[in-house]
Amino acid sequence: MIERSVDCLGPHGFHRVVYSQWDGPAGAPTLLCMHGLTRNGKDFDVVAQALSSRYRVICPDAPGRGRSAHLAAPEDYSYPLYVADLATLIARLDVESLDWLGTSMGGLIGMMIAAQPGSPIRRLAINDIGGFIPKAALERIGSYVGLDPSFPSLEAMEQAVRQNYATFGPLTDAEMRRLTEISTKRRPDGSYGFAYDPRIAIAFKAAPFQDVDLWRVWDAITCPVLLLRGETSDVLPRAVAEEMTRRGPKAKLVEFAGVGHAPALFSEEQIAPIREFLFG
Repeated sequence: MIERSVDCLGPHGFHRVVYSQWDGPAGAPTLLCMHGLTRNGKDFDVVAQALSSRYRVICPDAPGRGRSAHLAAPEDYSYPLYVADLATLIARLDVESLDWLGTSMGGLIGMMIAAQPGSPIRRLAINDIGGFIPKAALERIGSYVGLDPSFPSLEAMEQAVRQNYATFGPLTDAEMRRLTEISTKRRPDGSYGFAYDPRIAIAFKAAPFQDVDLWRVWDAITCPVLLLRGETSDVLPRAVAEEMTRRGPKAKLVEFAGVGHAPALFSEEQIAPIREFLFG
């Protein structure tokens, strides 16, 4: 794995987007993996290791997350900017087409790009997000996005991570430790905090929460789609997931028992359907 970056232009100047690149065999197709709202590209390290035998795997950190730059103006943390940034990154990768794996926010960005005429996305795998997002789920997410707690040790932070990401499903102690490590940014005073700009909450909470209807975007997608869902997810209700198998690109649905929003994609059980979809 190597770390690279690309400078992207937003409304208030350029900002640096950092990404991990896992080189596959010579001439391998490209898979871009995009993370959720408060997460970062390291969420896909296990997936990248599993799929890099056949793919060049690209795992960016969205602006304000992980290793990427924070934006000068918090109102710029928006889907138009994320889509533009990813279009810039795709141009940097110098490919005419690529496959996409996106969790939550990363899935929405993938849907928005895949719905465009002439989209470069060949196959789209989306993790626990879809054509309709209930208001109640957004309110739940809004209750913690933007909080900026400080922890004296990694052990203390792990307790918060276990609580915040309990819906990821039953993770082993080693997986939970790994999740904590990739969620963390060390602060100048030696304490630990979450690896994202808390100001992302400003744009997220700018308007009163309401149901989000994205069926128009979904129905415009024409490439093959794999839809992953946590059995108890509130972000992707089962009725919405089932509707996504009947309209638009008519996704193939795979559910994981005992998981909410969103499957962590750390286990072979969860990676296997992605492998089958992409390699098939």
